[in-house]
Amino acid sequence: MSKLKNLVNIFSKKEKLLIVLVFLAVLGTLSYIIFSPNHYDRPEPIRFEIYKGETLNQITENLYKAGIIPNRFNFKAVVYVMGGERKLRAARYTIPNDLSYFALFNLFAYGKANLLKEVLIYNGSTVFTIDNKLAREVEVDSNEFLSLIKDKNFLQELNIKAESIEGYLLPGPHFIYEFSDAREVLTNMHKALNDFLDDTLMAEIKKSKYNLHQILTLASIVEGETEKVEEMPTIAGVYLNRLRLGMRLQADPTIQYIHQNKWRRLFKTDLQVNSPYNTYMYAGLPPGPIGNPGKAAILAAIHPEKNNYLFFVADGTGGHKFARNYNEHLKYVREYRQWLKSQSTTTK
Repeated sequence: MSKLKNLVNIFSKKEKLLIVLVFLAVLGTLSYIIFSPNHYDRPEPIRFEIYKGETLNQITENLYKAGIIPNRFNFKAVVYVMGGERKLRAARYTIPNDLSYFALFNLFAYGKANLLKEVLIYNGSTVFTIDNKLAREVEVDSNEFLSLIKDKNFLQELNIKAESIEGYLLPGPHFIYEFSDAREVLTNMHKALNDFLDDTLMAEIKKSKYNLHQILTLASIVEGETEKVEEMPTIAGVYLNRLRLGMRLQADPTIQYIHQNKWRRLFKTDLQVNSPYNTYMYAGLPPGPIGNPGKAAILAAIHPEKNNYLFFVADGTGGHKFARNYNEHLKYVREYRQWLKSQSTTTK
């Protein structure tokens, strides 16, 4: 305490007054910078997005380029003073005019916004499953989404030569803003597929006997048959062998697609439904994909295994046993049924 008194006593009254005035001037300048409104000369409000993983420097630069802030340093200084960039949320914001740096930070940290969320679309999901998931998790308008699925003008915009967008959306994790426009979401999910199907893969498809639509259709059936990535090229090879010989595909996933419900055991009556997607009734590939295949299934359809198999049946472990002829296939079917019987006995 005595040291503080001695320090104060070394200044004259005029010097003390000068220090106070300098302090007040600095405080006033900071207050003016932090709390004064920043006006932008654009139609208001401005929609601004902070994407996942963006740094403070990137966010600041985007704000500056958008004309929302006139000074980069001032905004970064306010962020540091108020607790750092960790408080800035990845989201889509509506920024009114004349916000101060403090108000802008407060909006990014605590204000109303459409948050950016990760939505995982599972391999093989149909457009209807995707619609339900998006509506539930990020509140995308379901009516708008469903209206675009078969919209000819929209499909033409995306250069999709098909009757539906089914099969042309790439599954996986997608980062989507809450309340996003359905058109924007579908466009981005289709772009993800286009990005995956690079020039090399598209060149390989063109060299094959099948076009992109047929490849995606085959891939969607392969996706529906197995979750084992290592089996997918083998199953693709089986179906291509059947197509080459003019045999019906007799693919259960196509029947599941007709009924548009959760996976269930199929009965003989299910196989009698008159639909172009019924591969037990009609030869060849169905009119289009029965879901949206993942990358592994698409690659399997592009690079199928060359084999002599014509049949396959579940082996009880999540995989399949493959057969070259019908007698061999019947043997594996009997083995599978015996396994099923043993399982039911065990559970009693």
